[in-house]
Amino acid sequence: MTTFCSNIKNALLLLLVMAAGMQACKLDGMPGDRYTDAAIWKNASSVDLYMYGMYDQFKPFSFGQFPIGYSNATDALTDLEKYTSNTTGNGTVNKLAYNPGQVNATAPGISVWDAAYVNIRRINEFLNGMQLYAKITDEQKVQYEAEARYIRAYSYFWLARINGSVILMDHLPTGQSMARSSEEEVWNFIAKDLSFAAAHLPKERPAAQKGRATQGAAYGLLARAWLYAASVAEYDNKQFNKDPLTGVPAAQKLEYYQHAADAAAAVITSGVYDLEADYGKLFTNANSKEAIFALYYQRPGVTHQLDYFFCPPADVDGGGATGVPTAELVNEYEMADGRKFSWSETDMAADPYANREPRFYATVLYNGASWKGRTLNTTPDDEKEGYIDFKVATDPRKTVTGYYVRKMLDETNKDILVQGSNQPWIEMRYAEILLIHAEALTKLNRIPEAKISLDKVRNRVHLPGVVAATPDAMMAAIEHERKVELAFEGHRYWDLRRWRKAHIVLNNVRFHGHKVTANGNGYDYTEVDCDKENRYFPTSFYYMPITQDEIIKNPAMKQIQGW
Repeated sequence: MTTFCSNIKNALLLLLVMAAGMQACKLDGMPGDRYTDAAIWKNASSVDLYMYGMYDQFKPFSFGQFPIGYSNATDALTDLEKYTSNTTGNGTVNKLAYNPGQVNATAPGISVWDAAYVNIRRINEFLNGMQLYAKITDEQKVQYEAEARYIRAYSYFWLARINGSVILMDHLPTGQSMARSSEEEVWNFIAKDLSFAAAHLPKERPAAQKGRATQGAAYGLLARAWLYAASVAEYDNKQFNKDPLTGVPAAQKLEYYQHAADAAAAVITSGVYDLEADYGKLFTNANSKEAIFALYYQRPGVTHQLDYFFCPPADVDGGGATGVPTAELVNEYEMADGRKFSWSETDMAADPYANREPRFYATVLYNGASWKGRTLNTTPDDEKEGYIDFKVATDPRKTVTGYYVRKMLDETNKDILVQGSNQPWIEMRYAEILLIHAEALTKLNRIPEAKISLDKVRNRVHLPGVVAATPDAMMAAIEHERKVELAFEGHRYWDLRRWRKAHIVLNNVRFHGHKVTANGNGYDYTEVDCDKENRYFPTSFYYMPITQDEIIKNPAMKQIQGW
């Protein structure tokens, strides 16, 4: 659960009162007067407390939990990470990767539909009640509207990248059936909300409002949304779904890339954000200058469980190793001097974890790594933390790739069961904005400008600038940077989808690990299959189905074609 200010107890009490009167329906039902109570609308502090409660909507998305329900789960659908369990629950992500046939309109597998429309309805009720009943100034109303529309845009962003064509609601439901809008209309609706938010949100917040949306957060999400819309316009071209409402016209791509570049530039030139000098430490820093929008936690009552689920297993009884890095990710990290790592290079293969770039050491724990005062032994000889073949045990709580996650874990947390975890979840950070800016400018064939932003990300970790001279070469460099810079932050799966590369990279493939064994004088490194069966990504997954019960309840809405 998130915390932004010291009056959390009062906020939660108010939310409980309001929730008691909230209907369970999503799109249907007539609006009531449950938000006209004077306790909510009588003054600015009450309205602010209610607005503060709206941020609870971000909680399920922290650390990549939604839409599958397990942290980093979408990265485990990709070449970055392997979940170690083979059982329903901890291993559900593996079952989704292996058996796409289980995904259907009754059980969509990847969906935020229900939660998103509950949130959208709450926002619309707030906006309606505020305009009708709130005893605040017009200036205050505009700022609260901007904040609410930022949160609404976040819900619609998730709907858009999963379903494409969805129902647009900028008002309270009337009880009538509503049809889906086109995907192009959805992206423009998101952009309209975020443009309004960017125009009216404050540039910075006082300490008591830490974690609340700012102008930079609105421009950042706007840049991300326009980049997605532009990618669909460029790469989809109705190749994978014939539904008349999905897709974005190819003619829009350059305009949308320009919008993405402009929104990213607004963040860059704001002067509010910057890259942290130490890449690894930024993820446990509750005051990072790189964080544009983040969820914050506070012990003892407001914590999360990232360390419990992802730490090396000797850290905590019964936990650890839910997901582990793949060899594909490990191989992606360059040498410290910028050379590409290769197992075919004798000197690199002899000591593969030496002289790698800083992001490798900040992201991956490997055999011989120092962690919490001990040296990790991932050879099969170590019964607690050593390598085990996937599927030998149903829920092994050990590495099946020879690696453990390091990124975002708190090395100072020595009693995870008692303390829980309190590092922030950085939903959006400055490095992502630089990468968005670089990609959008590349697509506009402004290569020198794109290099400036891309090289800032690389220079932070002391790597040389890219030498790419063409848009294709620049896109290859950008994909590499997004893969390593944003690893375990929940971007890779969605990048492959928006680039329409998921059916190539994630289909009919297996990913790997490295089994490390002692040979007397050192170690041998053997590539191993950590999947044991092929993964699949059918092209139908570019547009996931809408929950069937919503189709039944809403006669005006047709299922996305193909489902």
